[in-house]
Order: sequence, then structure tokens, then C-alpha cells
Amino acid sequence: MRPTPDVSEGPHATRLEIEAQLARIDASPDFKVPERARQFLRYVITEALEGRADRLKAYSIATEVFGRDASFDAQNDPVVRIEAGRLRRALERYYLLAGHSDTVLINIPKGGYVPTFDVRHATSVIAEIAPEPQLSSVQAPQIGPVSPVSPRSKWARIAAVVVLLVAVFSVAAYLARGSSRFSARDEIASSPTGPAVAVAPFVDLGEGPDTKLYAAGLTEEIIAQLARFKELTIPGRETTARISPIVDPARLQRDFGARFAVEGSLRLVGNNRLRVTARLIDLETSVILWSQTYDDDLRTQDILTIEQDVAEKIASAVAQPYGIIFRADTRRAERKTTADIEAYSCTLRFYAYRNELSATAHAGVRSCLEQAVARYPDYATAWAMLSYLYLDEMRFGFNPRAGEPAPTRRALTAAETAAQLDPDNARAIQAQMTMLFFTGQPNEGRRIGERALTLNPNDSELLGEYGSRIAMSGDWERGTTLLERALILNSGNAGFYKGMLALAAYMQGDTDRAVDLVRKADLQRFALYQAVAAIIYADKGMKAETVAAKAAFLSMQPRFFDDLDMQLSVRGISPQDRQRLADGAIKAGFPVMGKNVLTSAP
Repeated sequence: MRPTPDVSEGPHATRLEIEAQLARIDASPDFKVPERARQFLRYVITEALEGRADRLKAYSIATEVFGRDASFDAQNDPVVRIEAGRLRRALERYYLLAGHSDTVLINIPKGGYVPTFDVRHATSVIAEIAPEPQLSSVQAPQIGPVSPVSPRSKWARIAAVVVLLVAVFSVAAYLARGSSRFSARDEIASSPTGPAVAVAPFVDLGEGPDTKLYAAGLTEEIIAQLARFKELTIPGRETTARISPIVDPARLQRDFGARFAVEGSLRLVGNNRLRVTARLIDLETSVILWSQTYDDDLRTQDILTIEQDVAEKIASAVAQPYGIIFRADTRRAERKTTADIEAYSCTLRFYAYRNELSATAHAGVRSCLEQAVARYPDYATAWAMLSYLYLDEMRFGFNPRAGEPAPTRRALTAAETAAQLDPDNARAIQAQMTMLFFTGQPNEGRRIGERALTLNPNDSELLGEYGSRIAMSGDWERGTTLLERALILNSGNAGFYKGMLALAAYMQGDTDRAVDLVRKADLQRFALYQAVAAIIYADKGMKAETVAAKAAFLSMQPRFFDDLDMQLSVRGISPQDRQRLADGAIKAGFPVMGKNVLTSAP
């Protein structure tokens, strides 16, 4: 085992220096890891400083940092290895960028979890190999013993200086170019990130003493809301503070690697009316992609509520999976060919597939995401999306693979991998939640789903999926509420939401609303809604519409009703609701079969 470094004195950093360096790293926007990786780093450093480095094993880290129980088995649960690898790469990236001139170097060498703490001083290293001046009789003697420098040691020091100088000049050249990309090594090791969106400080256009404070608070809230969308990279407030309110597209691209910028202004009209104007700018073209004005009355709402509400609306409009940035970046990704852009473009293609739900699109996106996770094994978002592609092999019959683990098993493994890689990634938690419902664990699925909502309550993709799952598990009212919220945030996906809302209305006995909604659903892209429509029309006595919808569905999925109970149960629908849907299907004239279906309908 590597001995615990002496952190109190000598050639290593002092405890105070190490703690200050940890704080510096933790606060840097260039140290991009989830909270549990930060807890990992704090834990191993604290244990080392307290003289307990011998305890830094996978078991102790898993149980004390990641909440694993006493049965933790490192062979079957790679959480510590995964997070250690993430941490090493994040530290490497930090020292390449923001920490390139930091004195204290914190590292976690491969093969263990004991951190090392070293000090670098370019001038002191150079001084070591410079000709030593002869001491005069009046010069102070050197304190401490002096070891003779052997020729081998001297050449080793010269080599160290050469390496250091090469590193310094490399970093200088890197910064002079103003590049926002990583080195080739870092690009291969790290997961691709989504486009960077810089938030410029909102301009205070008011004359009152409080408007400057309002503008600063609104800027902070917008950063917080945008950061919930893990497909984007959002520079922190330390970076934002260095951005001019008057956006300079070239500088934001050069200095901050930003692709888009959110800017705006705040004005207090009279004493009570607050007006906020916000814009999204494409920094490559300087085109304003989106602009909106929000008016609120300070007599009816407090400023904190107003700021949160406006920030949520701005973030939802520009950062939704199907929103402004998604559409603009889809067009850009089609023109780029670098490895990380290709991997990131897979996530854009996933959302397009979810809107289309075709076997052709499914095959292409599945292959793309599999290549992405092979190249970037820590890419949690891609693993989460891949989980849905595997699940769709089973529930829609898209491109099933023979001779492999069952699609549900592959989907569950991919979802668990995503959640393990990034437990604060709403898309990863969404995939985990979905698989819990599909594997007969609705209570746990609901618990995980509620947690996902706390991570990003304004994510339409999450709201639509979770709303669908809990509705079909029997809570049709709560599901309706979430689906309606998703519809407000993402009207572009109305065809899917309205189909699910139609089913929910039917199950709650509101047939008139069900008919109105199913007529607005996209029955061509979402084949199952043809069956839902036939059941609703039959219940309403609309014979011609029933016959047409039934024929359309059977032409697309003629074997669906061979075992209707299985089809419904695998989607998490409760036994009593399965019976009601079976009765409705029989009334609509579908050829219902299945050992658990009671043919009580006439």
C-alpha cells in the first residue's frame, strides 16, 4: 500500500493548503462532477488528513459515501471504481484548465483510493539544477542536512524541468488559442457534454434602489433552473460574473466555450409592475432564436416567487428536450463530424425518435447510442436513452435481437448503469423509474419518479413519462395532472400527451372529454392510440368511428390481442383496470384472448 503522505510539513502540502485547494477545486466551474463524486473526494481527503488512509477501501467508501449496506460486494457493484475514474478525469481536466497554475496538486492514483498531495514550484525546480553559488562567510548557513546530488539524480531533475516546461508552454499555447475543447486524450476519456449556455447578468433598467438586486437574483435563478437540464453545460455564477451584460458573441465562444447565451433586462414600471425581457442568442450566427417578455405585479406576488416563476418559464422554453436549443443544435449536429459531436447528436436523434416511434428510426438511434457508450462509458444520458431503445424492442416489437439477454433485462441494466453513473441526472432517474414500473415494482418506481421530479420539475420528457406510468398504475388523476403540465411545457408533443390524456379521461368515466382528446391525438405515429380511440368511440356509441379505428389498429398490430392481459400487465396496468379495458376492447369488436381476461362484455 502507498504510505499516507505527510500532510503536516516537509515537501508535501500542509493541511491548511490542502483544505484550501479542495475548496478551490470544489468551487470551480471547470470541475464538472455530480455531488456524490464531490463527496467521494471530500471523504478520501478527510480520511487521509486524519491519518486513516489505511481504511480507504472500496467497501468503506461504498458504505460511508454512497449509502450501500453491509452486503456491498465490489465485484458485482462497480460504483466506487466508476466514481474514482470519473474523479481522476475531472481532476486532470481541472488542472489542465482552471488549475494549471495551482501550487497544490491533489491526485488519486490508479490502483487505490488514497489521495496524494504534492507541491509544484517551477522556479524552485529550476533553482535546484542551476549552479549553486558559493556561500560567503557572512551568508546564513542552510538549515537542515543537505544530501549530495548524484549524477543520476541531477539528470532526473533536468528531465523533470523539461517535462514541466513543456507542460507550461503547452497550457500557454492552449489558452492563447482560446480553445474550448479538451485534449485528444481528455476527449476520448470523458463523456461528451451538451452545448454550453452562458447566462449574461440581466441588465437593471430601473431607477429604484431594489432593481439591481432583483436583476442579480433573477440571473442566479435562471442559472439554477437551466442547470437542471443535464443535456446542457451551464457555466456557474463565478463564470457568469465575468460576462458583460452586453453580450459579445466572439468573446463568449472564445473565453467560455459557449454555444448559446441567455441575456435580458429587468425594469420596474411605477412602483408595482415588474417587466422582464429575455432572449436566447445563437453565438455562432448572432441570431436571436427566441425572445419573450414577462409582466408581473409585486402587489400580488413577492419578488422571490416572481423570479422563480420567470426563470422556470425561460428555462423550459429554451432548454426542453424538444425546445429552442434542441432544434437549433439538431441542425448544427448534422453539419459536424467530430467524435464527441457525433455522440452528442445521438441524444438529439433519440428525442426525434421518441416523437416518431418507428422501427426504422429505432434501429439507427440504438446503433448510434451503443457506439456512444462504447466510446464514452461514463455517458449517463446515453445509457438512459439506450434503456428506452431496449425497452421498445419488447413493448413495440422494434428490431428485436435474437440470442442476447432479453430486451427488458438489457433495458434494466442500462437504466441502472445510468443512475449509478450520475444519480442526479434526471434522464437517468427517469429511465430507472420507467424500468421499475415495467418490472412490477410500481411503489419503488413512484418513489424514484418523485425524486426525479425534484431534480427537474419542468422537464416535459420526464413529466410525460412519469405521468403515463403512474396513470397506468391506477392513479389516473395524478397522471392527468402531470401530463397536462407536460402539454403546457411542450405543446409540440401534443399528439402523444393528448392520447394518454384521452385514455385517462376514459378510465375516470369522462367519455365526452375522452372523445375530444382522442380526436386530437396523433393516431398515425402512436399506433396504440388507434385501439384507445376504438374503445372510447365504442363506449360513446360512435359505430363508424369505432370500425375505422379498429381496422386501422389491427392492420398495424394484428397479434396484439392474442394475449391482451399480458400486453396490459407488462405496462403496469392494475388487474381491475386491465379487466375494464378488456371489456371495452371486446365491446369495440377486437378479437380479445388471454387466460386472465374475463369476457364479461356483450
